[in-house]
Amino acid sequence: MIKILFSTLLLLTSTFSAADSHTNKEIMHLLDFVEKTECIYNRNGTEHNGVEARQHIQKKYDYYRDDINSAQDFIAYSATKSLISGKKYTIICVDQKVQFSVDWLNSELKKYRLQLLEK
Repeated sequence: MIKILFSTLLLLTSTFSAADSHTNKEIMHLLDFVEKTECIYNRNGTEHNGVEARQHIQKKYDYYRDDINSAQDFIAYSATKSLISGKKYTIICVDQKVQFSVDWLNSELKKYRLQLLEK
């Protein structure tokens, strides 16, 4: 009986570790995507380049890390809106209309996941 319980616990632990690893890869991809973008990240009316945006998002991610269980949680907690003003972050890209960061990042997450499926 103890052997079965131990085996089950081991299986569950490895399943959660794999999920965490997958989630971490998605989050790291999104952070890299933000850092390398040529688009402007607008927070509360102040424009930031990709490096600055990543630094800010990383700080929020570090703060909310215990509450984040998925890439969608990461986007919602770390890269969507100002906690102080409640204003949504926007993205300004050349030859594109302004979009909310939540939409921009969710779109990139979908592309990333599709790319992994195609491999």
